[in-house]
Amino acid sequence: MTFKPAKLLIALLVVAVPAFAQNVAVVNGKAIPTSRVEAVVKQVVAQGQQPDSPQLRELIKKDLISREVLVQEADKQGYAKNADVKAAIENARQAIMVNALLAEYVKKNPVSDADIKAEYDKFVAQAGDKEYHVRHILLGTEAEANDVIAKIKGGAKFEDLAKQSKDTGSAANGGDLDWASPSSFPPVFSQAFVALQKGQVTEKPVQTPNGFHVIKVDDIRQAKLPTLEEVKPQVAEALVQKKVQAYQEELVKKAKVQ
Repeated sequence: MTFKPAKLLIALLVVAVPAFAQNVAVVNGKAIPTSRVEAVVKQVVAQGQQPDSPQLRELIKKDLISREVLVQEADKQGYAKNADVKAAIENARQAIMVNALLAEYVKKNPVSDADIKAEYDKFVAQAGDKEYHVRHILLGTEAEANDVIAKIKGGAKFEDLAKQSKDTGSAANGGDLDWASPSSFPPVFSQAFVALQKGQVTEKPVQTPNGFHVIKVDDIRQAKLPTLEEVKPQVAEALVQKKVQAYQEELVKKAKVQ
């Protein structure tokens, strides 16, 4: 069987075109595969930076060509043998490997809706159904705190006495800590103010590692907690991080570390 010149040219084109289509460009003999463009396009679109378009693909193509030219020049100048460059490449390799491993682990061990609901219920239970508008005055000694309590009982305004508080962040605002749930504070602190009624002040100083507190409850209201749907993404992400951390700790525990 023989080809005529015209048929031979057509045959060569049929063979060559698919091979050329696999590359977006060839730089000094080094091919840049079309798949690299597709990967970058997918990443850009997924991140919501730009929609897919011919203009975007052309920009990515130019960037990949420029990068390849620079890489080739860096390689020509011997940077691949530079100790700092080699260390950076190794760090990048490890990061890519670890990210791929953890992504696959999370994919195979997904967080369920039941897990998210259980975590949300735990949060609601810890937060409680009430919020408190609290003020405090922080003193260095118990005697100073008792003196402040005595002055309040004698008719002095809590807000005026708060100016001497060691908590400079709230002192200028009359000791105001704003609205918060008890779970936002150390247990010894929150246990003291949840026992108070609106307008009451602690009878005794409350000691924490920061010093001695005199606490006043300005007001109490029903807690305005976010719904499950409102915080579902954040709860899911927190649970994923817990899974990843537990997986990592399990592997480290099994490893032979000398």
